[in-house]
Amino acid sequence: GISTDHNPEFTMVEFYTAYADYNDLMDLTEKLFHYICQSVFGKLIFELTCGKDKAIRNETIDFSKPFGRKTFKQSLVDIGGMALEDINECQKSISYALKNKVALEKKDSHAKVLGKLFDHFVEPNLIQPIYITDYPLALSPLSKKKEEDPSLVERFELFVGGKEIANAYTELNDPIDQKQRFEEQVCDRNEGDEEAHMMDLDFIRALEYGLPPTAGEGIGVDRLVMLLTNSQSIRDVILFPQLKKES
Repeated sequence: GISTDHNPEFTMVEFYTAYADYNDLMDLTEKLFHYICQSVFGKLIFELTCGKDKAIRNETIDFSKPFGRKTFKQSLVDIGGMALEDINECQKSISYALKNKVALEKKDSHAKVLGKLFDHFVEPNLIQPIYITDYPLALSPLSKKKEEDPSLVERFELFVGGKEIANAYTELNDPIDQKQRFEEQVCDRNEGDEEAHMMDLDFIRALEYGLPPTAGEGIGVDRLVMLLTNSQSIRDVILFPQLKKES
């Protein structure tokens, strides 16, 4: 849908690097943002208006300090107020969501519930630049599993000012694993999950030919411009915003 910070047509810069992982991209992204802020604006500290309605507040965003890093689950504990053992159990996660009036649907998987809890409790409070890392596997069907915990993947999202600015992960380059995940996504789609991936046999075949260890990232240019210019609506920073038809 369309909102003050989301437009279905948006500008994004996407890049990939071979023989790298998501840790390398975190280092690269931090250097990139330092360069953008310093070269375009001549500063690394910005004043930003955050929040909505009665929760609007002024914040100082500091890009000069090392970006924070916190795992997805730990953010739900530290900011969302959940107990770690409750995060790992589907029914307890659902109960916590309903108790806090987080809207759920019957078809929501455990991972989807955690994603909605994150959106409700955590994301609006991520003001200073921070990487949220190690997402649940079910939320990241194209990302490589973590060796030490296959239920999680090597993925991060960068948040600033309560908004997601970038999304990146170590690419899954195993065609067998990828096909299995696509099959699971197809099942989810058949059960009503419109965001689930469809089967992509061309992509599977490309992986069978061979993909080196690779990491990829996408940065939302419109949201970044919003952030650095303290714009309150995404329509203020896109060239051709959608307009209502003349009555």
